[in-house]
Amino acid sequence: MFNGSKPKTPLVTHIYTADPSAHVFEDKIYIYPSHDLENKGLDDGKGDHFKMEDYHVLSLDDMDAPCTDHGEALHINDVPWADTQMWAPDAAYKNGKYYFYFPAKDKNGIFRIGAAVGDSPAGPFKAEPDYIKDSFSIDPAVLVDDDGRAYMYFGGMWGGQLEKWQSGEFVLGDENAFPGSDGPSGNEPALSPYVAELNDDMLSFKAKPQKIQILDENGEPLTAGDTDRRYFEGPWMHKYNGKYYFSYSTGDTHYLVYAVGDSPLGPFTYKGRILEPVVGWTTHHSIVEFKGKWYLFYHDSSLSGGVTHLRCVMYTELKYNQDGTIETIEPYGEG
Repeated sequence: MFNGSKPKTPLVTHIYTADPSAHVFEDKIYIYPSHDLENKGLDDGKGDHFKMEDYHVLSLDDMDAPCTDHGEALHINDVPWADTQMWAPDAAYKNGKYYFYFPAKDKNGIFRIGAAVGDSPAGPFKAEPDYIKDSFSIDPAVLVDDDGRAYMYFGGMWGGQLEKWQSGEFVLGDENAFPGSDGPSGNEPALSPYVAELNDDMLSFKAKPQKIQILDENGEPLTAGDTDRRYFEGPWMHKYNGKYYFSYSTGDTHYLVYAVGDSPLGPFTYKGRILEPVVGWTTHHSIVEFKGKWYLFYHDSSLSGGVTHLRCVMYTELKYNQDGTIETIEPYGEG
């Protein structure tokens, strides 16, 4: 067990932030979090207690430097197709431009993924007039590979509506049912996240998204009942020593875990846990290399005293074993 490294205090305390996507742009670390707003909503299992309507961009000149809040980079009022719930975003750089990706519910209450473009990693970003065709669900994460090809990973269960797309089309189901009850269970294969290669314009998919296979040590798909390992939400992709590391949250069991493969499209074989449970309900993360070290950015609810929908972003060092596996981090250990 690895205790990580300091700091384990929130990057910023003047606003509530969550779901950090960290990237190195222009020799700094830029963090793209979601923005939690205070409200009295009750947790209905569908995420309606998360009030989120805009995005701020944060940055670090160095790991020990103060964190800069660059202010509002995009607001839902400036997104023509979006209606509510601006959840976990990501960003990418290509073609001399910065691309910002975000989920939101459209006017029909269906989660889609939108794109916005800017000239600076700090924003502001101008939203495209419509969401990305064939996009759905939540939690976009984009890898621009070494060959310049770009891939978007996405999908989240329960409030993220992933189980409503099992037929390839959105099927509402019983809105009064317990979230996820219309998905697979027991020894049935777990729901899969999705991946789609982006066109060179970074604003559209080359083809319809395809399912990602996450396999166990015997080469069999993880099952829905294997809640300590199966995919729930919060995908992230990074490369280490030529391998593709697909990491994600297990949701209701509160782990960050990862699987490894030889292709950005998978399949990926489950390898282990990255982070033990934190204060709060979900955990959502990113992994980035900066100045020769690797870091895990994540969130918990410590700043709000454990209020699950009021979270704060933090980071800690991440270490690899000689065989390429990741040392499991204890989030509240001394280090």
